[in-house]
Amino acid sequence: MAWCPFAQRLELQPESDQQPAIRPTQFILHSLAAPWTAQRIYEYWQTSSLESHFGLGYDGDLGQYIGTETRADANYQANRRPDGTGAVSIETASNLQHTDPWTDRQVEQLIRLGVWLHQRHGIPLRICRSASDPGYGYHRLHAAWSSGGTACPGDARVRQFKNVVFPGIVARASGQSQEDPMPTVINETQEGGPALEAGKYKQLAMANDAALLQGPCAYSATTYATVKGQAGTRITMRFYDYHLGTKHRSYDLPIDCGTIGANGILNVAVTRNGLLDTNEVLRVEILADRPATVTWRVLRALRWSA
Repeated sequence: MAWCPFAQRLELQPESDQQPAIRPTQFILHSLAAPWTAQRIYEYWQTSSLESHFGLGYDGDLGQYIGTETRADANYQANRRPDGTGAVSIETASNLQHTDPWTDRQVEQLIRLGVWLHQRHGIPLRICRSASDPGYGYHRLHAAWSSGGTACPGDARVRQFKNVVFPGIVARASGQSQEDPMPTVINETQEGGPALEAGKYKQLAMANDAALLQGPCAYSATTYATVKGQAGTRITMRFYDYHLGTKHRSYDLPIDCGTIGANGILNVAVTRNGLLDTNEVLRVEILADRPATVTWRVLRALRWSA
């Protein structure tokens, strides 16, 4: 069994000795829905039939309960497969609804641990493309990782995983930033756009396609729009990731773009940097609090193939 050198060893017995061996091929991140320390998570696992390999408190305290080459039971069908492969799991402190983001100290430990797992076990630097595909993921990414369905680790942490944690693991493990390769430059301009009903989001498509970008890729994208309407009309936009297979939407927080001026026009721009998995696309929506019309749309982006 393998023990992480920078995690506190809090070995669970009899699970650590009695559960079967695995060959680790995945790292799956969870939120606990409790604001617990690594020590408190250990105490809870002592009274439960389930357990994770690691636990992470808000302050970055990292505990390990079972060696990473022994099965832990937090990931349903990913715990151990018939071929002996399995997932390494981590439970992370969160609020009771698992709606809060990871703290900076948690993010640093997740990146550090992700790099160690790549170096120790050869977990490949990619997001799991299927439930059994080697790589990195979060609990709700694949249905086979949860017996009854789950929102874990929450929208805020899914965004962090895609935009901060996983890119950080890749960058640190490879000794270079993901921006080192030459990106594809995207510059699309479209005249016209949707008529906006008051209080209803409308898709802001580019080139007659709802998707701005499709993965797998890393990207930096800015969407521009010209909106005409009554002076004082407030405009809001929001990005979201859409999975073509599961149909799941992961929405960002709305961005207040300001109000239409006395000349009846408002030019808006919103930017998002992130990472898209295979079969995942980036979309953007626009909303007005009174009827208005989009007259121009522009997408300018840098896209790095994953």
